[in-house]
Amino acid sequence: MTDYTVEFVGTGESITVSDKQTILKRCIEEGIAQEFSCRVGMCLACSAEIVEGDVTQPAARGLTEEERENYALTCMARPVSDLKLDRGKYPPSIEDDGAVATESSEAAAGDD
Repeated sequence: MTDYTVEFVGTGESITVSDKQTILKRCIEEGIAQEFSCRVGMCLACSAEIVEGDVTQPAARGLTEEERENYALTCMARPVSDLKLDRGKYPPSIEDDGAVATESSEAAAGDD
């Protein structure tokens, strides 16, 4: 078992996380306010941008293969190196979905 330091940029917070433990679980234990919802890698509420370092997250089904290189779902992600994460940063697929929903809503509103 190896321990790694996970630093959250812009907050001054850092924790030590085992390579056998998810980042979210350790945040909860340490009282760090990390957002989450489903805890099964689907909702993306716990997303964080990987600023530095690497994670393993084979069950992060909500992310594309490309997004897994730059984003961590903290409910699934386990560190494989020291990390710097920027919490509350979401992958482009979320923003794309939001843009589509907004366009659909605007189109529907114009039909009245």
